[in-house]
Amino acid sequence: MDNDDLFAGTKCKWIEGSGPYADIVITSRVRLARNLEAFPFPQALTEVQQKEVVRAIAQTLDSSAVKNKFGKFRLIVLNELTAIERQILVEKHLISPEHAELKGYRAVALDKEEMISLMINEEDHLRIQVLLPALQIHESWRKANEIDDLLEKNLNFCFSETKGYLTSCPTNVGTGLRASVMLHLPGLVITKQANRILSALSQVGLTVRGLYGEGTEAAGNMFQISNQITLGRTEEEILQNLSSVIKQIVDQERSARELLLKEARSKLEDRVYRAFGALAHARIISSQEAISLLSEVRLGIDLKIIKNIDARILNELLVTIQPAYMQKLEGRKMSPSDRDKKRASIIREKLNVKFL
Repeated sequence: MDNDDLFAGTKCKWIEGSGPYADIVITSRVRLARNLEAFPFPQALTEVQQKEVVRAIAQTLDSSAVKNKFGKFRLIVLNELTAIERQILVEKHLISPEHAELKGYRAVALDKEEMISLMINEEDHLRIQVLLPALQIHESWRKANEIDDLLEKNLNFCFSETKGYLTSCPTNVGTGLRASVMLHLPGLVITKQANRILSALSQVGLTVRGLYGEGTEAAGNMFQISNQITLGRTEEEILQNLSSVIKQIVDQERSARELLLKEARSKLEDRVYRAFGALAHARIISSQEAISLLSEVRLGIDLKIIKNIDARILNELLVTIQPAYMQKLEGRKMSPSDRDKKRASIIREKLNVKFL
């Protein structure tokens, strides 16, 4: 597979949008932080050492054991990409915003389904990420654990018998595990319950982040919920706590949606169709407005108010209307006003209205 397919395609596994609780849970992600014993932590690496880290991990990924289990990984050196190409990887949730901006020699290795992403020389030498659609947090962990075990057969990770895996940030010491779930919660937002429910998560060791993780804002009624604590808990305890809380929030979101249908159906339908109408006919639209309106349409699809659109299309739009993706598609740098026009055109084409 060439890089053109990577930057122009939307084949990421999470975009499929199928699986348990897919009407509310957008993605499940597990990320493991690991560091190689033979090297200083990333902040102290020379560029020569950075290249050695990339080489060591790439060689292990090329082993028959890894290829037999997960297929061949594609190694992409981020320094060889343009800023727009790196940002596309962020927009597809394949690398972190920090990984895209860091200086020095860094890389990412991707499996053919763009489900597994190995960030090399990010905050740690290695970040193993598995990203799946819907509520599949235990399946994400299983895959991440499998590749972690295979890599550890050839790579010596920094590990303490008393503290666990050693990481650049103290909050990741222990299991090195960050598990997160992206939720779409318009019902709780509309009924003004979201703040109360989400603000209580810190009491059970969880935190709320935005669309692209730490340091980003929530958009389109989408919230990323992840564990805060890695030290002193087993992986299963972390995953079980997160999964249990997510299922409770899903139940609350469904109750809020049922309440809206029961007590304010006409207003809800009007809200959904106004959003759809704006998206279907707009000639100029900002990213923020588009994501907000897409949230309303997604709610309409999930509640069977709108019946002729596949929810997968909305997942694709979360990528294809982003600034870097559109500029790569056009093959040129675009002004904000040009992007707003192009975004509106992409949305109209994707929605392909046939029933108005």
